[in-house]
Amino acid sequence: MQFGIFTVGDVTTDPTNGTTPTEHERIKAMVRIALKAEEVGLDVFATGEHHNPPFVPSSPTTMLGHIAAQTSKIVLSTSTTLITTNDPVKIAEDFAMLQHLADGRVDLMMGRGNTGPVYPWFGEDIRQGIPLAIEKYALLRRLWREDVVDWSGKFRTPLQGFTSTPRPLDDVPPFVWHGSIRSPEIAEQAAFYGDGFFANHIFWPTSHFQQLIAFYRQRFEHYGHGQADQAIVGLGGQAFIRPKSQDAWNEFRPYFDNAPVYGHGPSLEEFTDQTPLTVGSPQEVIDKTLTFREHFGDYQRQLFLMDHAGLPLKTVLEQLDLLGSEVVPVLRKELDSMRPAHVPDAPTHASLVEAAAAVSEEVPA
Repeated sequence: MQFGIFTVGDVTTDPTNGTTPTEHERIKAMVRIALKAEEVGLDVFATGEHHNPPFVPSSPTTMLGHIAAQTSKIVLSTSTTLITTNDPVKIAEDFAMLQHLADGRVDLMMGRGNTGPVYPWFGEDIRQGIPLAIEKYALLRRLWREDVVDWSGKFRTPLQGFTSTPRPLDDVPPFVWHGSIRSPEIAEQAAFYGDGFFANHIFWPTSHFQQLIAFYRQRFEHYGHGQADQAIVGLGGQAFIRPKSQDAWNEFRPYFDNAPVYGHGPSLEEFTDQTPLTVGSPQEVIDKTLTFREHFGDYQRQLFLMDHAGLPLKTVLEQLDLLGSEVVPVLRKELDSMRPAHVPDAPTHASLVEAAAAVSEEVPA
């Protein structure tokens, strides 16, 4: 079981004092948060990709490469790589390069994003979002797995005798998660390839994501990748933690009430009741997170959003201390003890290399 954090990289005013970080300060804070995540024993740091204010992470591989140089264990990932508006050739090259720089500590999450204007900025049509995701990802897979590619499709110019460089580390591409909030077509795509499926599981009710994940598991089994309960599932979550529950509620409330993404809507009480957001003590975060297994079955990756809504860096680092010392060790022990032996761990570069070697040995010379 992997535990980590993901960031959307928002630049948001702190409602308690009116201060707004500069873009430079926010970017540096994201790097500091990633380093802290490794320090406290988390497994994954993931960054989003956005090309519009108030967000700053427009170049995820640049940031992750910088973090890779300062870390040694943590897996570096994305919480969205925009497959719809990026060129698959550039994704193939950028993430293969990052693989080499990070010695394999890399995977990524494909997504369509939730910002409509980004499509025309990159010459695409939002009405073609699903077909773009399907065609571009099919090309990306070939670029990573074939040394020379001839290709033609609907959404980009053809390729003739093209080789993407550098080649993936150890000839094993990064593992891919497909992230979705609402689209069964993306769950189908993940299942077809035997890739991971990541349910954001932040804003919508649990029942919605139960249906989406159940569909992905059924289709994963249909395509012959294993039993439904062996499908590779990841979940998002949110938490604000203090040693005393009431202190957490009092401190987080003004951030929640004024957050651009969910402020001025449901109350904090209503939102925590209907979504995975947990505000309270470490034990309360543990208890609620353990219910995710009851809702979705055994899964492989749990990521928390903890640096949003204008929370100052000092507060985020304190949150990570509590997450790493008091929450994750308990969750790791509990969830690992309940997972059946036939349900796999989250894929890593090492496990993928081992699996590729095993397949190679089975193929007759």
